[in-house]
Amino acid sequence: MKELKIMICIALASLLAFSRVTAAQEPATPPPAETPAAPSQAEPPVAPADDADWQFPRPRGQGNVIVHLNQDSNLPADQTAEAVIAIGGSSTAAGDVLDSVVAILGNTHVTGQVGDGVVAIFGNTYVNSRIGGDAVAVFGNVELGPQARVGGDVAVVGGQLIQDPLARVRGSIEQVSLPLEFGRFEWLRPWIRHCLLLGRPLALEPGLGWAWTLAFGFLTLYVVLALLFSGGVEKCVRTLETRPGHSLLAALLTLLLTPVLSLLLMVTVVGIAVLPFLWIALFAIGLFGKAVILATIGRRVTGFIGSSPLNDIAFAVLVGGLIVIGLYLVPVLGFIAYKLIGILGLGVVIYTLMLTVREKRENQLATAAAGPAPGAAAAGPTAARTSSAAAAAADASVFGADATSSAAEPAQAAAETPEPATPESTVGMNTLPRAGFWIRMLALFIDVILVGIAFRVLHSDNAFLLALAAYGAIMWKLKGTTIGGILCNLKVVRMDGGELDWSTTIVRALSCFLSLIVAGLGFLWIVFDDGRQAWHDKIAGTAVVRVPHGVSLL
Repeated sequence: MKELKIMICIALASLLAFSRVTAAQEPATPPPAETPAAPSQAEPPVAPADDADWQFPRPRGQGNVIVHLNQDSNLPADQTAEAVIAIGGSSTAAGDVLDSVVAILGNTHVTGQVGDGVVAIFGNTYVNSRIGGDAVAVFGNVELGPQARVGGDVAVVGGQLIQDPLARVRGSIEQVSLPLEFGRFEWLRPWIRHCLLLGRPLALEPGLGWAWTLAFGFLTLYVVLALLFSGGVEKCVRTLETRPGHSLLAALLTLLLTPVLSLLLMVTVVGIAVLPFLWIALFAIGLFGKAVILATIGRRVTGFIGSSPLNDIAFAVLVGGLIVIGLYLVPVLGFIAYKLIGILGLGVVIYTLMLTVREKRENQLATAAAGPAPGAAAAGPTAARTSSAAAAAADASVFGADATSSAAEPAQAAAETPEPATPESTVGMNTLPRAGFWIRMLALFIDVILVGIAFRVLHSDNAFLLALAAYGAIMWKLKGTTIGGILCNLKVVRMDGGELDWSTTIVRALSCFLSLIVAGLGFLWIVFDDGRQAWHDKIAGTAVVRVPHGVSLL
């Protein structure tokens, strides 16, 4: 019901703002006198002597329509206007207005007589005179002074109604409350007025300190990404410099296919649970891609420095970021640069991932085609025993016949003893193939579902992530994997080949929060890293391997 009220009020405000000015004007004829409304219990009855308050004769005279874009519209007290409209500014009417007073992204202040309504969108409405229509504020407050006489309704969306006891409203009063009262968000108006309407993200105007703080905060994040993952940024920069057309094509295909993929996942119903991971992954790729674009731009400047610490990729990101911030100040070009950087950055990272996957696949095929070296299969334990027998014979030539017999007996016994089969448990788990991104995300998704079901059964909604981390730490210590890992044949191992202890599993579980908090970039780093390690793997010194089928993980 609240959503319906919001839609009705916004539609009403839009009609008053845009359609009434272009509508044909009817001859000014005073409306017939109306019977005063019956008094209600919420409002004291109006005395017959006050009947004149409810007469709203249309203001006489002629006037022009006062319209201003990105500045205020003012009507002095001794003048008459057809309408007073301001887009990106405030509207003030001290004189008579034949039609309406409208302000979009600004306030309306009316002290003269108005034939129709007074509307403010993303602003406050103040009335202290007679108006024949409605008083509306969308995402703002409505204030009625002591001389306010409103012939229509009062509608307040996302704000408050401040009414003087002497003010009168003939129609109804509708207030739609929202979780946030937009009337208090005065800081947003300078950005809309000086940036959005001019097509740029930043401007050198008062009241935009928060926007500059946000811009430099993201620049700091990009520099930190370049410091932590300099190799990945360098690789993406080389891809953009050598194959810019393919990178742009990958960006366009990503933009076109992402809505299609999202729709397909929603249609399957089960895929709805995957959508948040997809969007988080795209957001993280976009952040990393912007760092790549800034590094590419900065390299055009730092490339002339030569071999020095200032030629580092992180410094190039800083220089490129300062250049882009300068572009953000230019109207129209600022928003174009912002969108191009985001689109191209997304494309170059995705295309680099595609090239990396293709290179690894080609290397695996080349290794499989080459096969083991001739005779390598026979050069195992048998060769070791042969060398041991030869060493024993050499000792016999030095120490005599006794040594010969004593040395020959063990050699003969070793030759007669069949080679025992190597048990699977002794194979170094850290030498097994590393698990990729998607199979690990599938195992994680299974674990999330299982823990979520447990929370639902226990009727608990608190500390879900903490419980998931505790579940992972316990399972890693006891079994080296989780239930999702068992189903996907995955196992967590230490890089040094040691056994997983409590300290390692706890550190790994807590480090997962670091991988998740930066928009999931720590998990996404599995794709970039040569060792298929996430951030929490690198911190804990672990890796996730794929165990061959048939090996029990229980």
